[in-house]
Amino acid sequence: MINLIAMGSAAKDASHQMSLSQTNDKNDALETIAKFMEQKSEEILASNHLDVKNGINNGLSKALIDRLTITPESLLNMITDIRHIATLPDPIGVCFDKRVLENGLQIERQRVPIGVLGVIYESRPNVTVDVTSLAIKTGNAVILRGGSETINSNKVLVHIICDALSHTNLPKNCVQFVNSTDRKYVTEMLKLDKHIDMIIPRGTNKLHEYCRETSTIPVITGGIGICHLFVDEHADLDASIPVISNSKTQRPSVCNALDTLLVHKSIATKFLPEIVRNLQEYGVTFKVDEKSFSILEDVRIDSITKCISLAKPHEFDVEWLSLVLGIKIVDSLEEAIDHIHRHSTNHSDGILTENKANANKFVQAIDSAAVYVNSSTRFTDGGQLGLGAEVAVSTQKIHARGPMGLSELSSYKWVIKGSYTSRE
Repeated sequence: MINLIAMGSAAKDASHQMSLSQTNDKNDALETIAKFMEQKSEEILASNHLDVKNGINNGLSKALIDRLTITPESLLNMITDIRHIATLPDPIGVCFDKRVLENGLQIERQRVPIGVLGVIYESRPNVTVDVTSLAIKTGNAVILRGGSETINSNKVLVHIICDALSHTNLPKNCVQFVNSTDRKYVTEMLKLDKHIDMIIPRGTNKLHEYCRETSTIPVITGGIGICHLFVDEHADLDASIPVISNSKTQRPSVCNALDTLLVHKSIATKFLPEIVRNLQEYGVTFKVDEKSFSILEDVRIDSITKCISLAKPHEFDVEWLSLVLGIKIVDSLEEAIDHIHRHSTNHSDGILTENKANANKFVQAIDSAAVYVNSSTRFTDGGQLGLGAEVAVSTQKIHARGPMGLSELSSYKWVIKGSYTSRE
């Protein structure tokens, strides 16, 4: 039996100690974790191999298998990311908005840790490492609850992390793990408002909805990406093809992969066969609107026609997480913007164009966490955007938006200094 109240109380106590921790101690702890993970790499890979094997036997999708798999290369990347986070500036204690009032009061705002983070996530054991590293760097404590499909990987990772912390000046309870796949603990965790300051879910839309509806703690949601690229009539078509290919095929199982390609009608007849020929070589299949279907059917190339089908109306609201791409022809920039407004999850959307006025209008009109001009959507990632790593990609507007790195895991307090000053 797991006592979540006791875990929450221990995490709160640890957060108080963490708020006083020095940058050097936090960086030393990160380096110690990286060293311990290097030493235990074979154990990590073996536990993950068991999770992958169980996942395949349990019929998990290829997308989920891809997300839960740790390879020697990805493990090395995780360790490298830990060390990179140690090199980043510490936001905690930074003062800003300094000013002096007429009465002599000196006022400033100071960056502080949020306190205790509750992170509920599915499929991706790298989240265990990313969240832990960012929490430590920002002086937060964290309670982790991973999915059943990664239970073996997470147990080993957290054991290694806590073992490493016991050799540092930081409190060991700053990182805790709900060591059970029983879903009742998710519900209990969402009610620990006396101990947990913020809930961060990472997983399916169903998980996010459940957390929003059930939690008595503020919830940061995001990570569900129905991502678009619009190829307008002024785009460099030759340069657009590799960008679209990268957005769709570089890693199709993640939230910033391309789901829907919008193409201006004036270039569709020329461009659609070219992009479909390119993508079908990677195994992509296509869900297309009637206009696109007509153009591609007229090409009459078996290798193309075999991989296309008419999209059902609801399929433009699907986050594919696989080698499936929706395609729709639009009459104008305005129609492309309207389609994105109706179908996007406000994660990552972009335009490919040489027309600066169209690019500016698109950026102004599209209210997504990340808006791209002539770039792959795959850059919506803490590491790629220079944050070191991320705990999640927030698609909401309050507190944090986009990849949540170090600054997004801090809050602030007002510091007011007087000279024994009284209010008149």
